[in-house]
Amino acid sequence: MTDLYYKGDGKKVVTFETEDTVEEIYDRFNGEDVDIQIRDFKRKRSLDANGYAWVLIGRLASRLGLTKTEVYRMAIREVGGASDVICLQNRAVEAFTQNWTAHGIGWQCETIPSKIDGCTNVVVYYGSSSFDTKQMSDLIEALIDECKSHGIDTMPKTKLTKLLNEWEDKE
Repeated sequence: MTDLYYKGDGKKVVTFETEDTVEEIYDRFNGEDVDIQIRDFKRKRSLDANGYAWVLIGRLASRLGLTKTEVYRMAIREVGGASDVICLQNRAVEAFTQNWTAHGIGWQCETIPSKIDGCTNVVVYYGSSSFDTKQMSDLIEALIDECKSHGIDTMPKTKLTKLLNEWEDKE
């Protein structure tokens, strides 16, 4: 549970619950500065859903004569909401791209010309490790559709629904 209230001086106070005791928290940080980040909650995928995605990727790779990495990277690009476009100064593109792609094999960049002189638009794709439930479900559905188009057997719809529901229950 998290609470937010406003102090009389215009400042906000946020409280939260933790499993740790105050002493454990104090000992862990031992008087050091602490950086706390607040971000939107995203459901994590289950290992079963992730594992099934990789089974499908492996089957497609075998059928298409591609590597699993190639199939995975192509599939990532088809998931809605898993990319952004940013405009960077030309001198920053190479370093940014190296840092972005270091997150994992699904984290990709492609460049497109910008209308702004001295700049390049970079399309950044997020790897599936950052996907929420909807994005991972979309990825699996896209892989299933691709498998079916190549005559590859997939999990029955009832079993897939159960797998995805179990994933949501665990989160």
